[in-house]
Amino acid sequence: MLILVFIVTFATIVGLVWAGAQVFQEQDDPVGDRLAELQTNSLVSTQRGGSQRRKASGGFGSRFVYVISLIPGADGWIRDNEKKLARAGVRNKSAVNIFVICCFVFMILLMAGMAWLQRNNAPSSMLGGLAAAFIIGFMGPSMVLGRMEKRYRKKLQEALPDTVDMLGIVLGTGLALDQAMVRVSDEMQYIYPALSSEFYTVVMQVRAGQERAAAFQQLVRRTGLEDIKSLSAMIIQSERFGTSLSQALKVYADALRTRRKLRAEAAVGKAGIKMLFPIVIFILPVLFVITLVPGMLSVLHDLKTLGGGSSYGSLR
Repeated sequence: MLILVFIVTFATIVGLVWAGAQVFQEQDDPVGDRLAELQTNSLVSTQRGGSQRRKASGGFGSRFVYVISLIPGADGWIRDNEKKLARAGVRNKSAVNIFVICCFVFMILLMAGMAWLQRNNAPSSMLGGLAAAFIIGFMGPSMVLGRMEKRYRKKLQEALPDTVDMLGIVLGTGLALDQAMVRVSDEMQYIYPALSSEFYTVVMQVRAGQERAAAFQQLVRRTGLEDIKSLSAMIIQSERFGTSLSQALKVYADALRTRRKLRAEAAVGKAGIKMLFPIVIFILPVLFVITLVPGMLSVLHDLKTLGGGSSYGSLR
């Protein structure tokens, strides 16, 4: 029985690693994928709250997600995770299918492990353990995905000032907006790959025939950042009214750098409060042990010596 549990656990871990590699692998044909995205507009309809129903056609992943979506409330959960995957930079077509399968396998694995650990306990205790495993298996992957989304948005926010500044410089040389964005994406792809990929996606959408305003609106919906929303509005208004975009981008880059400096100062100000709890929990007890234990041992040794001497004197 134990060998079977180990085999199932090993197979599950291998499946999860393979599924994660399939989700995060680079796309072989980004232009074709973006053209397909423009044709379907799945992300736009999802962000607008569209009620497009899933279909059972496709591979095993699509059919499995379709069956899960039939459960009351599961379709909304799938769509929320699909938005989180898009905002975390994972936009593979089968990303949501693999994510749902991984969540289901992880939940089953936790419940099976909990049932095996509590096989000799009372039914009520086993039921409570299974409920806890179900809750952790259901909420754990979504929480991890939320952390990935915040990390991706932080990368975009940190990269935005330098990228906007370079975009303003490149536009000042006389290049068009699309050419300037491609040039900036090529220059920044090794320093800020996340924002470089987003800019390149916008250019590919415009080249595929989509309006620039709609492409930038999709960029705002994908990232969910107010700074990118302001940048998109500035670019759209500059194109609409024919104003100079290069100077406006330079001023906006200075404002973004000021905001980044303020965020860094706020983080430094919060560091002292955040360090208070680790100091109280981990460092102060060790200091108490180091400073007090030797003295206490010395006092106990002296008391033991005095006690032995007094007993020897009474015997005499």
